[in-house]
Amino acid sequence: MGTALARAWPAAGHPLTVWNRSPSRAAVLAAEGSNVEDSAAAAVAVSPLVVVCLLDDASVGEALTGIDLAGRDLVNLTTSTPAQARARAEWARAHGARYLDGGIMAVPPMIGVPEAGGYVFYSGSQEVFKRHEETLGVPARTTYVGQDEGFAALHDVALLSAMYGMFAGAAHAFALIRKEDIDPASLAPLLADWLVAMAPAVHQTADQLRSGDYTKGVVSNLAMQVAGTPSFLSTAEQQGVSPELLTPYFELMRRRLAEGSGEEDLTGVIDLLLR
Repeated sequence: MGTALARAWPAAGHPLTVWNRSPSRAAVLAAEGSNVEDSAAAAVAVSPLVVVCLLDDASVGEALTGIDLAGRDLVNLTTSTPAQARARAEWARAHGARYLDGGIMAVPPMIGVPEAGGYVFYSGSQEVFKRHEETLGVPARTTYVGQDEGFAALHDVALLSAMYGMFAGAAHAFALIRKEDIDPASLAPLLADWLVAMAPAVHQTADQLRSGDYTKGVVSNLAMQVAGTPSFLSTAEQQGVSPELLTPYFELMRRRLAEGSGEEDLTGVIDLLLR
């Protein structure tokens, strides 16, 4: 991802100085117009805007230890947790830097390709964001989500968590047909269209959470959906498929129903996840 970002700025006419822990990777960028420094300190010294994209938060700390960050605008695009982002912001301020955290909603091939739809969540100093919004928007579209430095990471992980839930459901669907004379390629467009059709339900969930009324606009209530779960489990058993991707959610549905909330939507399950 760091290499993809580093390629986008020079390609758009923005001067860039880079440093990489693996010199061979930086050498490739030099051939594409970037100025390469042999130390992180030298790279940081070149510009008031410093963008970091490394393996993890620990790598950021290691790379920037002992470097003079006073007066710098530090933009951290390294994947982290909200707590790590907030702690890194405190660390940056203690070292005289202004801080902006980012969560990248893209894979490397989407960087620098506006039509690919990638974007980056930013949170932290709104002043820093506004100052560099145009530059930060070169690799991917920008979306500012608040002054709390942890919000970019939180939005990032929330969306990716939903993505993995979708992948889990798709995996179960493909497993069900795996032993049958059904071409997975014939199921794929049906599955994709179905997921797209179901996606707008998140707006109703958000509205119910905001209002506190989980019965608002319900089409298929919790009691009815729980009553239907045995069919899914029986089908999995008959097809020789483990139900382990479904059973945790079904168990939460049954727990919520046991509280006497049968007329609700599935939104009440969310409350069961809160510790």
